Amino acid sequence: MANTNSKPAKSATDPREVGRRDFIVVATYAMGAVGAAAVVWPLIDQMNPAADTLALASTEVDVSKIAEGQAITVTWRGKPVFIRHRTADEITRANAIDSSELRDPQEDEARVQKPELLVLVGVCTHLGCVPLGQKTGEVKGEYDGWFCPCHGSHYDTSGRIRKGPAPTNLEVPPYTFLSDAVIRIG
Repeated sequence: MANTNSKPAKSATDPREVGRRDFIVVATYAMGAVGAAAVVWPLIDQMNPAADTLALASTEVDVSKIAEGQAITVTWRGKPVFIRHRTADEITRANAIDSSELRDPQEDEARVQKPELLVLVGVCTHLGCVPLGQKTGEVKGEYDGWFCPCHGSHYDTSGRIRKGPAPTNLEVPPYTFLSDAVIRIG
């Protein structure tokens, strides 16, 4: 005697069964991808710079207290950065130079955002020494800018190489004016 209360057997080709199977496969792959991402993300995230390193990535400097003719040195990314409030005479001498005479030709206007404030990485481009000329009374070289006593590189009032073994000008770091009194280096 046949059992009339039993449900008919579902075949493997039943459209409802195929749809369920596809859903289970897709859901399994999706959960696998989420699990893999959850495992991999911390490994990738730990390669980002530490918070103390990010803090050194930029620095803000109040330049309103720098008197004309005065210079200060700040540290950015472990390097000295020279900020000089240039006099009108220094600006005039920097602009009077024909850039074709320079080893590393660069106009003064391309090195400054405001003519009176010069911002430079204070590392000689020859062998990485720190040039003199930042402090009052220090030897400034033949061009009244900076002088590297280690090998005799002379830089002018725009930080451009004029004499000696250094191949390029002193680097101008990326900086922006946040206001008339504050700059952000980096």
